Amino acid sequence: MISFRLDGRSVVPPYLQIVQQVRQALRMGVLDVGDKLPTVREVVAATAVNPNTVLKAYRDLERDGLVEPRAGHGTFVVGRPSGPPPGTHSRLARSLAQWVRGAREAGLDDESIESLLRITLQAAADEEETA
Repeated sequence: MISFRLDGRSVVPPYLQIVQQVRQALRMGVLDVGDKLPTVREVVAATAVNPNTVLKAYRDLERDGLVEPRAGHGTFVVGRPSGPPPGTHSRLARSLAQWVRGAREAGLDDESIESLLRITLQAAADEEETA
């Protein structure tokens, strides 16, 4: 089961952090079709967020076709976001984790790593546009 971690300092609203974490869990294979999400009460107890915030997140996920509420039983995963299967994300995450360890060993801090990633992504996008 997924457990949510909300960052009160983030500019991303709490309901959207929940949505993003469910999407990420589906992409990484942490959640799969048929899995039950924590109840609103459980999320509220774990995160101290307003119940309406959780309900809004679950409604957004339902509207996107990813979850479905079942009266008296909870909210269940019924779909996955489009994209490659979870195994692909997991494999690439392991490779990226190894790269991050190497970057840290080379003396890069998080800000430098993020900057390098943004520059690399932009360079790749520029190459795709000219190809």
